[in-house]
Amino acid sequence: MVNNLNPVLIDLGVIKIHWYSLAYIFGILIGWWYGRFLIKKKVRFIDQENYIKNFDDLISYIIIGVIIGGRLGYVIFYNPLYFIKNPIEIFKLWEGGMSFHGGLIGVIVSTYIFSKLKKLNYKIYFDLICCVAPIGIFLGRVANFINSELYGTPTEKPWGVIFPKIDNLTRHPSQLYEAFLEGIILFILINFLFLKKKLNYGIISFIFLISYSFFRILVEQFREPDKHIGYIFNFMSLGSLLSIAMIIFAFIFVSKINSNEKN
Repeated sequence: MVNNLNPVLIDLGVIKIHWYSLAYIFGILIGWWYGRFLIKKKVRFIDQENYIKNFDDLISYIIIGVIIGGRLGYVIFYNPLYFIKNPIEIFKLWEGGMSFHGGLIGVIVSTYIFSKLKKLNYKIYFDLICCVAPIGIFLGRVANFINSELYGTPTEKPWGVIFPKIDNLTRHPSQLYEAFLEGIILFILINFLFLKKKLNYGIISFIFLISYSFFRILVEQFREPDKHIGYIFNFMSLGSLLSIAMIIFAFIFVSKINSNEKN
């Protein structure tokens, strides 16, 4: 397959509608609808209205957290020197360049602050967000594929893809690997556990962090590292390193939950 897909869906000259932007928009809209559905399914009846009403307001905080955290994460983690020299490029979100790990930090901080202000259980919202997050991840990775970014290493596999904007080599479509694992498989796993199992609030968040990190580290083995970064310690990509840090955070988070429940 040759990827000649156009990153721009509609070009009106002054205004351009990018697939990447639509991925975020639809990810948020579908996630908002599905999150409300989950609250009605799992949150105790006495608290339903309160959590649904505030979930609508929380969406604004999440959007801000995703955009600011995701973009600053990319700027700080992946290419700080370039953006220091070209600060205006920081604001060109439509060209891609968002860090999942940065976006995650942004969502965690914004959701925690919102929950404290509203005096609600932040662990409930954390679990809800983890249930809907794979929807946005799936759409985002498909948009990465359309943009010919985050492409894989060269391969001779029959499902390899040529990205003419990059070179003429046949490469792993690592974006689609991530869309499948971090989007579809993770969505099924997390939502099955959330809807079918009686787990304490916060455990779903722990499972999400561990599962995403595992899938991400796996796909990183087939993904071309950023040229200006390369491999850390000659074998590990930055994405893998950040995912390991994410696993450590997950265990700290779950230990804090267990500690609070004992107290």
